[in-house]
Amino acid sequence: MSKNNNSSAALKIIPLGGLHEIGKNTCVFEYKDEIILLDAGLAFPTDGMHGVNIVLPDMTYLRENRHKIKGMIVTHGHEDHIGGIAFHLKQFDIPVIYGPRLAMSLLEGKLEEAGVSDRTELRSIRPRDIVRIGKSFLVEYIRNTHSIVDSFTVAIHTPLGVVIHTGDFKIDHTPVDGQPFDLQKLAEHGEKGVLCLISDSTNAEVPGFTPSESSVYPNLDRIFAQAAGRLLVTTFASSVHRLNIVLQLAQKHGRTVSVVGRSMLNVIAHARNLGYIKCEDSLFQPLHGIRNLPDHQVLILTTGSQGEPMSALNRIANGEHRKIKIRSGDTVVFSANPIPGNTIAVVNTIDKLMQQGANVIYGRDKGIHVSGHGCQEDQKLMIALTRPKFFLPVHGEYRMLVKHAQTAQSMGIPPENMVIINNGDVVELTEDSIGIVDKVPSGIELVDSSRVGVVKDNVLKERQQLAEDGVVTVAAAIGWNGSLVAQPEVHLRGVVSSLEHSHLQVWVQDKIEELLSSHWSDFAESFDDGNVDVDWEGLRVQVERELVRQLRRKFQSNPLLVFLMQTPQEPPVKTTTGRRRTRSAAKVAS
Repeated sequence: MSKNNNSSAALKIIPLGGLHEIGKNTCVFEYKDEIILLDAGLAFPTDGMHGVNIVLPDMTYLRENRHKIKGMIVTHGHEDHIGGIAFHLKQFDIPVIYGPRLAMSLLEGKLEEAGVSDRTELRSIRPRDIVRIGKSFLVEYIRNTHSIVDSFTVAIHTPLGVVIHTGDFKIDHTPVDGQPFDLQKLAEHGEKGVLCLISDSTNAEVPGFTPSESSVYPNLDRIFAQAAGRLLVTTFASSVHRLNIVLQLAQKHGRTVSVVGRSMLNVIAHARNLGYIKCEDSLFQPLHGIRNLPDHQVLILTTGSQGEPMSALNRIANGEHRKIKIRSGDTVVFSANPIPGNTIAVVNTIDKLMQQGANVIYGRDKGIHVSGHGCQEDQKLMIALTRPKFFLPVHGEYRMLVKHAQTAQSMGIPPENMVIINNGDVVELTEDSIGIVDKVPSGIELVDSSRVGVVKDNVLKERQQLAEDGVVTVAAAIGWNGSLVAQPEVHLRGVVSSLEHSHLQVWVQDKIEELLSSHWSDFAESFDDGNVDVDWEGLRVQVERELVRQLRRKFQSNPLLVFLMQTPQEPPVKTTTGRRRTRSAAKVAS
């Protein structure tokens, strides 16, 4: 790719998340000394991230350039687009955040809960609103269609030209809320000239158009009509269109709705306040209010469509929910497909529900879920309407980005006018060129369930060791002569060993004595007056390092070693010169 040497006149596009992955969508636009952010999402942990609650992109670049940040654009209210904002505001201010009404309503609660609502100003926008951010950016909001209401594509007017970022989208001609994609505005920009299109690649491998959200209505309607007992329906909490359909069908079939799950309660409350969900208060009852209703009049709307361990449906499946127990005749509807990585958890939940007598309805062939992302024909229509000079596929795993780029080439965009990028790549865009010119930090930051701090790499590694190979704790007391004062204490947790505990203690004692004999002279110095100068910390590190190697060979695994070394409180003789006897505290622990 060609590179423009006059970088001061170039627009930099820097994705910090959302590439070669699904989730934590975060993008930086930088022109001269001004930065705007587009979305700041989160992702969920993989199985190996023990104790981790959420995954965020590495925000080092923004922390280092916080003085350049002029504002943020939010495209819609999904967690993978707004879930990281509260955490980032603890590290740097964002002067103003513009976004749709539902996203701003959801975000307001998050910021207040995190105690950072004073670090920014939230401003709601409506379709075709244009806002100025800094001196270099005019941002135009264009309504699109997605699985959540109030979703937008944005046209970013820069000194170099118009850059269109699609956000998450599909082209739904019969949206549930009756608000169609503003294709006319896209076509207007295409007629005037679009410098670059940055486009959602999630379904780039899937041919055809994504079906309309309305297409699930008749299939769910049939299921509701056939269910003789209680109905339990699970879907994505943020899928407002789907929630609307379920609530409409509940009213049609005379079922009272009880909502279970904090996130779903929150979304429904905000969507009703803003008028995106319209239904009578009498449709809803708390769980205790439906106990005396006939089963055929009950609908429980719950979280847990992805088999999340702490979700309401997972607790119901495990028989751990205090108020809901599955009984024969219940129908459970999964109105969602598993996202990559969640299939096993979802299947396990389905199995447990079936074992308890529930009729579980799930699967792509049932027509009870459609994607919120456009397939190949939707993506072609986006390219045809905008007619961009340059193209940048985003929001997807690597194969999806490649496939989207191939689709763009089939639409006439030259290969040299597009790049496949990774998180952290600095894309430099000029009027005549596009190319990768640099890279910024682009790893991940992990937040544990306490949500009070970032889980460092070494902590995660220790958790993985604990989960896979267990932990060995060794406590040893060392005297001034460099020998053990007593037999070491040895404890195993989660470690498989053929040795009896007494034999293991003797083995550990022998190894420590060997190590002390070999290394004591390296860390201890005796003086003529009887004083001893010992580098206890250096000795501890040396013994621990070699004991780890010995344990690894002994157990044929890699258990985590916690080595506690107790050292003498008082020196062997009193000082007359004030000479320092020890180089560390009396007790040293790893």
